[in-house]
Amino acid sequence: MENTKLIHAQRILDAGGVVILPTDTVYGIGAKPDCPGAVRRIRQIKGRPTDKPIALLAADLASVRAFGATLPDAALKLAETFWPGALTLVLPCGEGYEGFRVPDHDATRQLLKACGGVLRVTSANLSGQMPACSAAEALKDVGLEADLIIDGGISPGGIASTVVKIDPENRMTVLREGAISESALREALVER
Repeated sequence: MENTKLIHAQRILDAGGVVILPTDTVYGIGAKPDCPGAVRRIRQIKGRPTDKPIALLAADLASVRAFGATLPDAALKLAETFWPGALTLVLPCGEGYEGFRVPDHDATRQLLKACGGVLRVTSANLSGQMPACSAAEALKDVGLEADLIIDGGISPGGIASTVVKIDPENRMTVLREGAISESALREALVER
């Protein structure tokens, strides 16, 4: 991402704005986690229920830890194998759980670093609709209400991330199978 675009996006997010950004899976719509008004806007724009959590995209494993997540051994093995990539890990964090993903998209990770390491991001589409794989698709669905759209071309993955919950006892529960199969996850846990 050009430095001027990165700075512009960072300023919008820092001011409590909402930005559509490319990832390695599908386009996302994001806001800073410490801007509750912006997170509410994401829900309104998407028509997303308030009881459905919005995961965090993280720049790296250190950013996940800095946010307060605990990484049981199984989660650390999966992160080392599949990050950056299409795996969302739902981890113990504070009094509950938070979902984290490190995208395999250099420009987006640069933006995440510039914004303090994490952003709340969900797919840039209306709830229940097909995810957007291009800026044009995101614009059609939810982009008119966002403050900025970063066009990163076609998202190479096109399939949403796999979502896995790891509890403190290292038990894995697949909440959504996406780009990474459950068998690949189990194989990674056995190999190490």
